[in-house]
Amino acid sequence: MVPFSRSTQPPDFPDATSPAPLELLPPKKSMVRSLLAINMFWRTFILLAVLLLGSMLAWLKTMRELEFEPRALQTAQQIAALVNLSRAALQYADPIARVSLLKAMAEQERVRIAPHEPSDSYVLLDDDALDRRIVSALESRLGAGTVVASAVNGEPGLWVGFTINGDPNWLHTDRERFNPGGGRTWLVWLLTTGGVSLAGAALIAGLINRPLKRLLVATSRVREGDFDAGQLDEGGVTGEIREVNIGFNRMAQRLAKIEQDRVVMLAGISHDLRTPLARLRLETEMSVADADARAHMVADIEQLDRIIDKFLDYARPDHMDLKPVSLNKIIDACCYAVRDHGDMRINVQLPEQLMVMSDATELARVLSNLLENARRYGKTPGTDVADIDIVAKGRDEWVLIKVRDRGPGVSESQLADLSKPFFRGDTARTAATGAGLGLSIVDTAVLRMGGVFQLANTRTGGLAAHIKLRRALR
Repeated sequence: MVPFSRSTQPPDFPDATSPAPLELLPPKKSMVRSLLAINMFWRTFILLAVLLLGSMLAWLKTMRELEFEPRALQTAQQIAALVNLSRAALQYADPIARVSLLKAMAEQERVRIAPHEPSDSYVLLDDDALDRRIVSALESRLGAGTVVASAVNGEPGLWVGFTINGDPNWLHTDRERFNPGGGRTWLVWLLTTGGVSLAGAALIAGLINRPLKRLLVATSRVREGDFDAGQLDEGGVTGEIREVNIGFNRMAQRLAKIEQDRVVMLAGISHDLRTPLARLRLETEMSVADADARAHMVADIEQLDRIIDKFLDYARPDHMDLKPVSLNKIIDACCYAVRDHGDMRINVQLPEQLMVMSDATELARVLSNLLENARRYGKTPGTDVADIDIVAKGRDEWVLIKVRDRGPGVSESQLADLSKPFFRGDTARTAATGAGLGLSIVDTAVLRMGGVFQLANTRTGGLAAHIKLRRALR
């Protein structure tokens, strides 16, 4: 009888001599991706956004050259004309009329003439390139030494220094009166246009990405073996998408036919071999007189029968109905089934009532294959006994299961190939003959149950099989 122990205490998973848990193991493909490796939607959106923003900047530059510059020159002409008219009017007016003229200009035109005192402090108009262009144009019209300020003695506005009969004066008016940029209208217009353009870019990127996203979902379903659910719409709007969908559907149909043929072929071959093997065993037991030869022949026939069982397991259809299953009961049943094997010692550490979403028969087949693999190839060095640990623990919405032996393990270069059909590892783990399908059956069954299967060497020797299944809600 197989000696095995059972612990209901929460297991130390993984223990100090175990490899990292399944979610911490290095994946088969690196999860570190470049920041530039973004999905199709964001790549299309960013490219459209860059194109739109570049177009807006080019348009703004063109407007500045074709609109702002002429308006700056026009503004300089208007200011120069106002200064010259004010100078001429005040220069030739008598003192009494001059007072009335200054008052009328301030009230009606919002133009104020003030003397330019030596103690006046002023801030030159030099806010941006456009202001400097206006000042340059005013100097060319009013003469060198013309002062244009944005504030005098702390009072803001547009200040232009000029002389009347040799006396320096200031002409003051509102700066907005000659604002060539139109205030903040351009900024609001640009922000509004930019927002609408980006929203349109997102809509266009979504429309372009939608059929590709459907293709991605269908590809994932076909990869999982659900060929019918992966059918795409063959009446697409664009010809290219329609052709891709038609080609994908035909490919999925062909894969489904190939899978069906594979299942039928393997099942048929396995079934047809069963009858002659049964007759051969019966005839061997009845006709061979040598007991030792008869035992060897019967053992060979039994081995062929087990290989046929492996083919049948491997050829099972992919579809299965997942239901809440007690992991404790499945493991107890698997350990009970191998109780007569004297070359195994099994240590089980499980919490109470651990439920997983799986098919009970498939899960039992998975654990039985792992136990058989450990019994054959995972014997503790120096002994004829395989020491096997079965540890499980619930973690969030997942259940992590580990089946570990203390054998010689395998080379790191062969770990990824152990679950491939008919692959045989190094001689340390191939002392016995077999079909080479055990771990491939485990990998296929776990994937059909929506889980993850992975193999790893332990730090203290031996091979550990990690299984990750969905946790069932009680």
